[in-house]
Amino acid sequence: MQETIRIIGIDPGLRRTGWGVIETLGNSLRFVASGTVTSDGDMDLASRLCQLHDGLSEVVHGYQPHEAAVEQTFVNKDATATLKLGQARGIAMLVPARAGLRVAEYAPNAVKKAVIGVGHGEKQQIHMMLKVLMPKATFTGNDAADALAIAICHAHNRQGLSGRLAKLAG
Repeated sequence: MQETIRIIGIDPGLRRTGWGVIETLGNSLRFVASGTVTSDGDMDLASRLCQLHDGLSEVVHGYQPHEAAVEQTFVNKDATATLKLGQARGIAMLVPARAGLRVAEYAPNAVKKAVIGVGHGEKQQIHMMLKVLMPKATFTGNDAADALAIAICHAHNRQGLSGRLAKLAG
C-alpha cells in the first residue's frame, strides 16, 4: 500500500528564499502551499540569515513535510554574491535537516528537465508546466515557482531511488 509523501522544495536566496510544498502518491502530485521567506536588505548578514532560518523553520513546522529538496547553486562571477548565496543555501539545508528530514540536492538543469522536459528553459515555461502538472497551484513570483519545481523534481527522482534501494535490499 502506497502512502502520501509530503515534500518541501526550497529555492535558496539571501533576499528571497522560495518554498513550495507538494504531496505525492504514486505518480500523482498535489499542490499544498508555496511562498517566499524574505530578509531585510538593510540589516547585517547575520540578522538576515536569522530571518531566513526563522521563516523557513515556521514553514517546516507548519506543513510537516517528510522530505526536502534544495536547489544547488551555480558559481557566479561575483565571489561575494556567491558566498552570500552559499550561506543562504546553508540555512535552506540546515532547517529541514534539523527537523529530521532527508535533504536532497538538485542542479538547476535537472529541475528544469524534470518539469519542462529539457535542461534549459525560461521561467515562463516552468510556470506554465506547474499549472499543467498541478492546476490548483498558486505561487507569487519566480522563487516560489522554482521551489515547487524543485519539489516536483524530487518527487520524480525519489520514486526511482526507492525502487533501486528496494532492489538492493531484496
